[in-house]
Amino acid sequence: GRFRNILVHNGLQEQLFAQVIKLLREKGLLLKKGTIVDSTIISAPSSTKNQDKQRDPDAHQVKKGNEWHFGYKAHIGVDKDSGLIHTLKVTAANVHDVTMTSKLLTGEETVVYGDSGYLGAEKREDAIITNHSGKHIRYKINRRPSQMKKGSARSQAQ
Repeated sequence: GRFRNILVHNGLQEQLFAQVIKLLREKGLLLKKGTIVDSTIISAPSSTKNQDKQRDPDAHQVKKGNEWHFGYKAHIGVDKDSGLIHTLKVTAANVHDVTMTSKLLTGEETVVYGDSGYLGAEKREDAIITNHSGKHIRYKINRRPSQMKKGSARSQAQ
């Protein structure tokens, strides 16, 4: 609620998070073999006006399914083995998931998992194709059900 909004408005959420990640790395709790990428919408009040009688200029609206949401989007990178979040980026809600993929990777992973919002991530100009060790990064992105062929064992396994 209010605490989260104070962090976002002052740009402190990423600094605070960076300190937590630093501690986790020092303790050896992040394994960094693979990353799961995802995002979630953080709602902001759409009717609240600031001193200039404007809605929050950093928040935007986005349609998810059949519903419209106003606010921000938290993009996260999660260590696939420990389940710990290693990367957090906050944007306006209308920023598409796939555009943030490369910003969510550590550069040490060998595999990236994501939902259909990340389709085509490995083909983008800013895509990270090899990790710091020079190994190829595999992107395992789920496709939308409408993109899978009915009855295909391969399409059901992905």
